[in-house]
Amino acid sequence: MSTPISTQELKEAFKKLSVLIIGDVMIDAYVWGTSTRSSPEAPIPIVDVEKKEKRLGGAANVALNIKSLGAKPIICSVIGEDQGGTDFLNLLTAQQLSSDCIIRSTERKTTIKNRVFSYDKQVLRIDEESKMPLNKNEYLSLISEITALLHQIDLIIFEDYNKGTITPELIAHVVKKAKVFDLPVVVDPKKENFLAYKEVSLFKPNLKEIQEGLNIGTTASLESLHLAAKALQKELNHSATLITLAEHGMYIHADDMGDEGELLPAFTRKVVDVSGAGDTVIATAALCLAVGLSHHSMSMISNLAGGLVCEQLGVKPIALETLLQEIETHEISLTVAVS
Repeated sequence: MSTPISTQELKEAFKKLSVLIIGDVMIDAYVWGTSTRSSPEAPIPIVDVEKKEKRLGGAANVALNIKSLGAKPIICSVIGEDQGGTDFLNLLTAQQLSSDCIIRSTERKTTIKNRVFSYDKQVLRIDEESKMPLNKNEYLSLISEITALLHQIDLIIFEDYNKGTITPELIAHVVKKAKVFDLPVVVDPKKENFLAYKEVSLFKPNLKEIQEGLNIGTTASLESLHLAAKALQKELNHSATLITLAEHGMYIHADDMGDEGELLPAFTRKVVDVSGAGDTVIATAALCLAVGLSHHSMSMISNLAGGLVCEQLGVKPIALETLLQEIETHEISLTVAVS
């Protein structure tokens, strides 16, 4: 049985949630400028710098989206004992996000993605990062921090970028603890740990990730996506699969939907930049799941949020009021299960 709720009730429900985000954090660094000439040293443009900016990225951008949607985010991750790490902590402070569960290590490099733009077109990206799995001391420190927080939270998000913070051992430990505390676990996966996320609440790959993770030629057709979701469910024994399909929208398959999945077309948008769209989708879907929205409502709202964030340049969170207004404009029904 389900009952409808209003956007105001959804807003108030989001505000009551505390969300633990475990995963790879990074800095998204931007250089903007103009280019009117090519380098004499190589066939590349010379960009005259006009503006520089650093922003929180990776799991930290998911935290920004969680905060922007009204809930309380807590990030658990490992960064380097380097200038990048110091810059990252300063960015957390500037955004009024806690650094209490951020561990610094002398053996890791803080991930920085440097993007160079000319006339709002990206011409180069330079990555600084460590990809080695956490060592024993880093792992034990992270587990200790996570365990201490489990009684304070309502939801766990794994945000995996294949940078080494998340390992199969960590996943198994956290999922087991989450069951004890009856906490939903939502996953944004990458290839390395793809099949390690067993018995989670929601698994959100994109089309490429499910192709690589299952080693199958899935397409954006309903039949192909349904077969992939069934294969994935057999491997992971999880509750729901949400596959993002870029301009083709989303596909949702869940236990409470029977044997049928649903393909949701994308909302029409003027796409400027797709960076960070996955972070927005996972944050939105996780909060919707935690407040008890049906999987259909969750998918529709997440689909809407993912499109909205693509209308702005650079990695930025989505504003709650904007999302609520769009929900009303598109007359999306909000239903929650009641016992």
